[in-house]
Amino acid sequence: SLGKYTTNDFRNKFRKADVFLIDDIQFVIGKEATQEEFFHTFNALYMAQKQIVITSDRPPKDFNSFEERITSRFSSGIIADIQAPDMEVRAAILRTKRDLLGHNISNEVLNFIAEKVTTNIRELEGAYMQVITSAMAAGIEPTRESAAAALGQNIRNNQKRNVNVNDILKAVCAYYAVKAPDIKGKRRTKDLVIPRQVAMFLIKEMTDTPYMTIGDFLGGRDHTTIMHGVRTIEEHVSKAGKIHQDIVNVKLTLAE
Repeated sequence: SLGKYTTNDFRNKFRKADVFLIDDIQFVIGKEATQEEFFHTFNALYMAQKQIVITSDRPPKDFNSFEERITSRFSSGIIADIQAPDMEVRAAILRTKRDLLGHNISNEVLNFIAEKVTTNIRELEGAYMQVITSAMAAGIEPTRESAAAALGQNIRNNQKRNVNVNDILKAVCAYYAVKAPDIKGKRRTKDLVIPRQVAMFLIKEMTDTPYMTIGDFLGGRDHTTIMHGVRTIEEHVSKAGKIHQDIVNVKLTLAE
């Protein structure tokens, strides 16, 4: 987080870098002091011919709340629109992982995994290891059938993720018997806090929506509020209590 550094710390640490990487730069929107220091650091690194890589959930032209001098710096570089990997790319990633790890698994099975797990690379690689581990435990070579058995829950989860933020909010409201305007509102009564945080968690888990966009959708909340809500529900889920069961039940309604 940029915000955890003092100005001097920031300068001392980042202006000496050979490669400067910042993820989700949109999070500094509205933070004038941070933008000011970032601008000067960017210039210092640029003049020193260092590499600068910045990611965001939107192109520079859509940074309406950024100073024009900053967005012009962004636009002066190469802008790449990075989409989710397609089937061919996912299969290629799995083949590379197989070759690096030396596993005995056919292209047919890798293609099956790539076809079924479409969410993100982390889950794709996790599914791969699940198939490998399951086959090793059974003392067999991985097949489509053994992969399907190993990935049963993953496949069902993946199918359930073909939903959007409105679907999720509607399902959460129906499950907890609350209204969408109340979820998006400012009231923090107990009967609304948990459903609101569950909605945050499910939107983040089941879609590719960035924290800031989730905050905008749920009543204009700050991205840090969304991150806190997601972490809170993650802690509840890890304890396998009532909220964990609530999550399971809402997901089941979304799968119908």
